[in-house]
Amino acid sequence: MKKSDMYHKWVEWSEQDQIYIGKCPDLITGIHGENPVQLYSELCEVVEEVIQHFEKEGRSFPNPRIRPMQDVA
Repeated sequence: MKKSDMYHKWVEWSEQDQIYIGKCPDLITGIHGENPVQLYSELCEVVEEVIQHFEKEGRSFPNPRIRPMQDVA
């Protein structure tokens, strides 16, 4: 399993902003875009870049706190 797989990522529509928001709250605040499929792909790339940055800097990774519902139930 890749490190990025430990962190929950999702895309949702923001009624307030009228745009899709890609989220991975354990690592980044979010990104936005008009196409949800493309946005999810970009979100995965950003998360990978954040992980690479953490590794390059020798920083420890935050523990995943946000989990999919199926893991909780």
